[in-house]
Amino acid sequence: MMFYCKQVFTQVQQVLPEAEKKPMPERFMIGTRIRERRVLAGIRQTELAQKVGISPSYLNLIEHNRRRIGGKTLLQLASALDVEPSVLSEGAAATLVSGLREAAGAADGAAPERDRAEEFAERFPGWARLVTGLYRRNGEMERTIETLTDRLAHDPFLEASLHEVISAVTAIRATASILVETEELEPEWTARFHRNINEDSARLTEGAQALVKYLEGAPNRDADVQSPQDEMHAVLAARGFHFTELEHEAAGPKTVARLVQAEAERGLSGPAQTLLGAVLRQYLEDARALPMAGFAARLRRLGPDPAALAGATGAGLAQVFRRLAALPEAEAGPVGLVICDASGTLIFRKPITGFAMPRLAGACALWPLYQALSQPLAPLRRRVRQVRRGGETVEALAVAAREGAPDFDRPAPVRAYMLLRPDPGAAGGAVEEIGVSCRICPLAACRARREPSILAEGF
Repeated sequence: MMFYCKQVFTQVQQVLPEAEKKPMPERFMIGTRIRERRVLAGIRQTELAQKVGISPSYLNLIEHNRRRIGGKTLLQLASALDVEPSVLSEGAAATLVSGLREAAGAADGAAPERDRAEEFAERFPGWARLVTGLYRRNGEMERTIETLTDRLAHDPFLEASLHEVISAVTAIRATASILVETEELEPEWTARFHRNINEDSARLTEGAQALVKYLEGAPNRDADVQSPQDEMHAVLAARGFHFTELEHEAAGPKTVARLVQAEAERGLSGPAQTLLGAVLRQYLEDARALPMAGFAARLRRLGPDPAALAGATGAGLAQVFRRLAALPEAEAGPVGLVICDASGTLIFRKPITGFAMPRLAGACALWPLYQALSQPLAPLRRRVRQVRRGGETVEALAVAAREGAPDFDRPAPVRAYMLLRPDPGAAGGAVEEIGVSCRICPLAACRARREPSILAEGF
C-alpha cells in the first residue's frame, strides 16, 4: 500500500509542473493574485496564514492555484492584504485583456499567445497598458494618414488652391523675365508690367493664405465636410439612414421635398440637396415596394438572408440590400452598405464597425463590390478582413444590377451593391484579406495594386 501511494505521489509531482505551464482560465488565477499581493506587501506566507487562520501548507496550495477559494476565506485574505475582494477575484480589467487580444489579432507575422492575455495582464499590468496604448495610437495614426492622403490626393478645394498659387507664380515669373531680359521698354509698358506683377502678387498672397488656413485645419475624419457627397452622407448618418416620414403610406414626392428643404434651411449646399433628393426618392420607391411592417415581419421569420427575402417578396437583391440598410438597427441588426457606379466610384457609404471606407480616394480593387461589376446579376458571398484594421472579419454580399430599363439609344446604367454584416463564422467560407485603398494598404504582392503604399514603403 505504501509503495502504491509513493507511485501516485511521484506521478502527481510530474504532472503538476506541466499543468502550471498551461494558461489558466481567469477563475483559477486568484491564487496568483494573492501571492503577488502578498509579495508586494512584504508579508511572509506563514504570517498571512496565521492572520487568516489557515495552515501555511493550505495557503501554499491556494497561491499555486491548486485549491479553489471563495466565500469567507477570500474575504479574510482580502482584508489581511488590505485590498478589495474584487481585486483578487476579478483581476485585470476586462478592457485591458480585450485590448491585448485585439492587438494580437492585428499582428502580422508574429504569433502572440492570445489565450494567455489574462495571465500577461495579471503579471505585468504596466506592460499590458503600454502595449494596448501603442496599438491604439498606431491605429489613430493610420486613420490620420488615411485622411491626409485622401485630402492631398483627391481634395477638389486643395487642387484648385494649388492651381491658383502655381498660376500666380508662373505669371509673376513670366512678367519679371520680360522686365529683366528686355533692355529698352517704353514707360507705358513698364508701368503695365509693374501693375501686372502687383496684381499677381496680391492674388498669390490671397491664394497662399487660403491654402495655409485650409491645411491648418485638423484632419478629422468626421469633421470638415469637404464635398457635396460628404454633406449628403452627414445628413443620412445623423438620421441613422432611416427616415420615418417616408415609411408612411401617405408619403410622396412632396414629403421628399420638405425633407430636403429642411436640410437646406440648416445650411445644406445646393449640390448636396440634389444628391440627397435622389437618395430619398429611391428610399421612397423602396418603401412603397417593400412596406416596413411586412418586410420587418418577413425579416423576423426568415432571418437576415437577402436571397430568402428576395424570393419571398419578389424584389431584386439590390432593392433588398437598400431596404435592409434603411431599417433601424433594432430590426435588421448592424448592416453596412456600399454602392458604386460603373466607373467604380463610391456613391453611397453606410459604414459598419470593422470595415473602413475611403471618403475620397479609390477603394481597394479586391472588394467583392468590384468583382460583382464584371458579372451583373450574379450574387457573391465573401468573408473579408481588411489588413491591419483590427483583425475583424465581416461578411460581404455583393451584386450588380441595371438601374431602369434599357432602350436602343442608350443602355441602362449599372450599379454594384455590397451589403456588409457581422462575420457568420467558418460556415461562411475562407477569409480573404483586402485593403482600404492602395495608398494606405500594406498588403504585399497584391496583383490589384495601383500605387505603392506609404505605410509599407514610406512617403
